[in-house]
Amino acid sequence: MADQPEKPVPPGETLVARISAALRQDLATGRYKPGDRLPSESDLTRAHSVSRAVVREAIAALRADGLVEARKGSGVYAIAPPTDAATPFQNLATERISSVIDLLELRTACEVEAAFLAATRRSSAQLEAIIEAHHRVGHCLAQGEPTREADFALHLAIAEATQNRRFPEFLTLIRGGIIPRGELQGEGPETRPHDYNQHLQEEHGRIVDAILEGDGAAAQSRMRAHLRGSLDRYKALLRGGSGH
Repeated sequence: MADQPEKPVPPGETLVARISAALRQDLATGRYKPGDRLPSESDLTRAHSVSRAVVREAIAALRADGLVEARKGSGVYAIAPPTDAATPFQNLATERISSVIDLLELRTACEVEAAFLAATRRSSAQLEAIIEAHHRVGHCLAQGEPTREADFALHLAIAEATQNRRFPEFLTLIRGGIIPRGELQGEGPETRPHDYNQHLQEEHGRIVDAILEGDGAAAQSRMRAHLRGSLDRYKALLRGGSGH
């Protein structure tokens, strides 16, 4: 069935945020209790008059926050929200550039290997999800919209394509700091590297192309270059005295 026409979105709110908020409310009020199966992607598409890509990103946001889990061949299920005691990385100081650098170093150790495994193991559906997430980042950049959720969704899609659930679990643990640009912008002048978006889509595109081609070594190299580029730009920002 074709996707339904998308309903108008109030100024300042994205479709993904709207659907994600509606589902969070359903989970918070007990409409869907731990163990309950959420409506299918098709049902959510029809109910909210949005595209499948929007529904997938909204579900990805809930999954990243540990509110739902996808069970292969079965669907998406509500799970008990994590408690503070069971959630490492809870106190990430992402307003500090030095903390962002620490996380980028840790991410490099994980995501470089994840890119290799994704290129060599990904299913057709997972490849489609990666490409859609990449296009969503490009759309946000073109529209001048925040890229935080779309950027995380792309990295999560790559992690899920490893066929090793520990990779997406790890990214979920550090989600609060994995895409730190929002925290660094603050209310005043932008403090993140000014050339970040200039490099973002180009670097992502090279990684996605390697995964599409099934070239694990290239995916590995390009992910390392992407994260190293981010690391170098934040180090330059720290040396410039804009961080702690």
